[in-house]
Amino acid sequence: MKTPKRIAPLVEDGLVDEVIRQLMSGKEATIYVVRCGDDIRCAKVYKEANQRAFRQAADYQEGRRVKNSRQARAMEKGSRYGRKMQEEVWQNAEVDALYRLAGAGVRVPQPYICFEGVLLMELVTDSEGSVAPRLADVELDAARALELHAALLKEVVKMLCAGLIHGDLSEYNILVDELGPVIIDLPQAVDAAGNNNAGAMLERDVENLTTFFARHVPELVGTRYGKEIWGLYQGGALHPDVVLTGHVVLDETPADVAGVLAEVEAVKAEEEARRRRLEEVDEAPLASRGMR
Repeated sequence: MKTPKRIAPLVEDGLVDEVIRQLMSGKEATIYVVRCGDDIRCAKVYKEANQRAFRQAADYQEGRRVKNSRQARAMEKGSRYGRKMQEEVWQNAEVDALYRLAGAGVRVPQPYICFEGVLLMELVTDSEGSVAPRLADVELDAARALELHAALLKEVVKMLCAGLIHGDLSEYNILVDELGPVIIDLPQAVDAAGNNNAGAMLERDVENLTTFFARHVPELVGTRYGKEIWGLYQGGALHPDVVLTGHVVLDETPADVAGVLAEVEAVKAEEEARRRRLEEVDEAPLASRGMR
């Protein structure tokens, strides 16, 4: 097929020898199957911000680092340079996440290079060498559904142990090869320690998995794996081999409303006393001058 304009620089630099076909077009990028020497890989061409259905919401960008304060100010102002930096941060986030997660043993595609908005990475295939199907397209019975659900919870736990949360996990961005699930599409990955919305996003990711697999395994309805995983993480007890139950014991101790209100009143009284002392100190020199 004709080489897409965005992939042409990679062809010119010898990184890609041939574009074989378009694999799919999603809300944030178009994926192509390409040949690199003797290897078949995929090229993810990110769409421009105004063409993406997935917006770079502030909830996802919170906690992300930029190279310097000038870039941060430009991004806040929304200047042309700032928008360019936002795009680079968005795209580099996926590359960084892929390397970080692969190093933690999470099943993700191997990245090779990201150049001018094109990410060159491993093409995930099935046992016959064809492109691996999405989880949404896999035929499941109850036993297979339980197996994949358990495997994915392990991947989510390993991701969180590596400090990351997918943030948009569903049956549409998980591939299934002969060894099990492979997690893809990570430009919106969230830093668990640096984002105030991390816990809610983790729980939403896990709930998406529960909702999907519950179609085949109804007993998954009502499980609370997301809250359990996040609670273990916050308590410093989460590790890759943790055994999950899907149940969370809630603290049902009645709130001490009277005690809280009393504490608030005490703080207010202390602040009022402090303010009065400061006023007395400010007025003292004036009184002294009036006596002369």
